[in-house]
Amino acid sequence: MGQPKPYTKTELAIANPLIKWMSALNTWAYRASGGKLGGKFLRGAPVMLLTTIGRQSGKPRVAPLLYLRDGDKIICVASKGGMPNHPQWYRNLVANPEVDVQIGKAVTPMRAATATDEEKAAYWTGLTAMYRDFDDYQARTKRNIPVVILAPR
Repeated sequence: MGQPKPYTKTELAIANPLIKWMSALNTWAYRASGGKLGGKFLRGAPVMLLTTIGRQSGKPRVAPLLYLRDGDKIICVASKGGMPNHPQWYRNLVANPEVDVQIGKAVTPMRAATATDEEKAAYWTGLTAMYRDFDDYQARTKRNIPVVILAPR
């Protein structure tokens, strides 16, 4: 298997609605079960629900995301599978960094910040140990995939 290649227009046209549908289903199952369903992803990677406020709509938007704990901080990756554009949830939290994080049944108000390049490098090994596909996602796209640090408010 060679170097991951950028997505084609056709792949993006299929993947974007599929991700939206799968995210909605995962969010529903997670909420209905308090994280018992939808709380783990491939190879046991933990899943949280991140609620942002839509930068245009002003409405709450929920995204199921993989995460890594660092003390009271939560670390996540705005990878969108290595697609060429940032995910909407990331664009929302840049506009309004006040977010809620649900892990299991517990909901914590948090403040989001994009990691510096140095912080990203420090977290990347742990993130890829948890979910090795992050390396492929970064190789697939020209954008510098953001790492987000969520801290309690």
